[in-house]
Amino acid sequence: MSWIGELLRAHPEIALFLALSIGYAVGQIKFGPIQLGGICGTLIAALFIGQLGVTLPSSVKNVFFMLFIFALGYAGGPQFFANLNAKGLRIGLLCLIEVVVVLALVLAATRFMGLDQGTAAGLMAGAATESAVVGTATDAISKLALPPDQIKQLQANVVTAYSITYIFGLITIVVVTSQVFPLILRINLREEADKLWKAMGGSADDESATPAVPEMVGRVYTITAGAGLPVRNVTAHLRFNGSVQGLMRHGQPIAFSPGTPLEADDHLLVVGHRKAVLEWAHANADLGHEMEDASEFDVVLDTADVVFNHPAAGTMTLRGLHLGSAPGVPAPLPEGVLVADIERGGQRLPLLPELKLERGDRLKLYGRAEDIAMALPRIGESVMKSTRSNIALASAGIVLGVWIGLYSVKLGGIPFSLGTGGGALLSGLVFGWYQAKHPSRLSVPHDALNLLKDLGLSTFIACVGLASGPSAMELIMKYGISLPLMGVAIAVIPATVSLFVGRYLLKFEAPVLLGAIAGQQCSTPALSAIQAVAGNTTPLLGYTITYAISNVVLPLMGPLIVALAGLVRAH
Repeated sequence: MSWIGELLRAHPEIALFLALSIGYAVGQIKFGPIQLGGICGTLIAALFIGQLGVTLPSSVKNVFFMLFIFALGYAGGPQFFANLNAKGLRIGLLCLIEVVVVLALVLAATRFMGLDQGTAAGLMAGAATESAVVGTATDAISKLALPPDQIKQLQANVVTAYSITYIFGLITIVVVTSQVFPLILRINLREEADKLWKAMGGSADDESATPAVPEMVGRVYTITAGAGLPVRNVTAHLRFNGSVQGLMRHGQPIAFSPGTPLEADDHLLVVGHRKAVLEWAHANADLGHEMEDASEFDVVLDTADVVFNHPAAGTMTLRGLHLGSAPGVPAPLPEGVLVADIERGGQRLPLLPELKLERGDRLKLYGRAEDIAMALPRIGESVMKSTRSNIALASAGIVLGVWIGLYSVKLGGIPFSLGTGGGALLSGLVFGWYQAKHPSRLSVPHDALNLLKDLGLSTFIACVGLASGPSAMELIMKYGISLPLMGVAIAVIPATVSLFVGRYLLKFEAPVLLGAIAGQQCSTPALSAIQAVAGNTTPLLGYTITYAISNVVLPLMGPLIVALAGLVRAH
């Protein structure tokens, strides 16, 4: 082993990528609904490799953390600001519960267990399953007026405590949200989710449907018994999930409107979501028969992404977007324009008629180019499609964030600073919000943001894990089983408080509430487990709101817990 240690110490970049490789491989292993993920896997691998005394320059972890935290704010900014309304703040109370209860529990543990500032911050990050707290807390510790060796030890304790409590916190929140909480509420989660699905206009078959590829299809039918019926009869049965895109009569295309009557031997081109088109064809088989040859139709359909930013956001439903008859709502979409997909906070939402559209939702429109051109200005602004990143914008945002983080204020006599991490997070939020308001301008593409977040955080975690390796065992031996138990408690208690407040005070539907609790913990594995039990995607309606808020608020707690833990220890 000596030659391996010498090689890694001489070339620490090998150790870095070795930790990333092993960590992401370990993180992909599933234990039932539990999956550690690449970040936790990387940390564990780095702690083991770090036993060989491998370290990297601190500038490496600082640069990659800046990239991560800015990308986190940039990606979450649109959704965060979109939820600063009555509905978003109402469900956002669960995030307030999360922050207050977690802070209180960590400070109580600091007082009675004698935790240092690093261990307290790591306990909070791990139990709340929010990896970004590791970065903001580590950055805050680096600015303490302490000897370098002590600062290094405290930063190592952040990482070690996080790695221990994250595993137990993750397992706990997955199990309690998907299995224990439905028992406490005395409900059948699948039945509750089914009721909510149908109340929002979904059919019984929709909830278990698996989208086929391609999702949007076109089929041609020869009209027989359907002669005399108007075209609108066809579109009404498709429930906004399909449309008539072409009509041929005697071999010639003809212009048509919803009231145009069909004639015998007309050829009809029906386009829409695969499931809707198939169901319509099955239910209306007596109207005509499907044709194998569709070459006579020379119809080209286009797609466009648009950010929904109409003043009716929060009250407008998907059904209303197609009808558009109420005052203050957008004009109805043209007959031939379909909503093929809706994303909110990076999550695909179910296309239910009563789904309420929020400001910042990203809609994919499908139809003829001229119809889409009419629809776009009615609901929002088209998203610029580009694979190029606006590096100038991202770099300026990071510079501004670092500058903000240099300043500090005193809160109750306690010096408090956002740090460079918190500053970059805030600048990312504002820049991301501005970009969402002007989506037709060059930005940082979604896939590039995901790469920045994954690579930035995993590299930062690997760097601090390698540096913390030699001292990790000391903390484990010092606290033993008490840290894992605290991780479980800090995961369960705020979630339980949110459960009762959300159910009996705020009156949330059970699927939405459980999804919101997963979101307040920033736990995607918990959401997946809840959706598996629910049988549909209704928990997403709560998750997207609390996830967007917690993903911003919890990282800002890193500097605060460091300051408060120091004050508690001093007394």
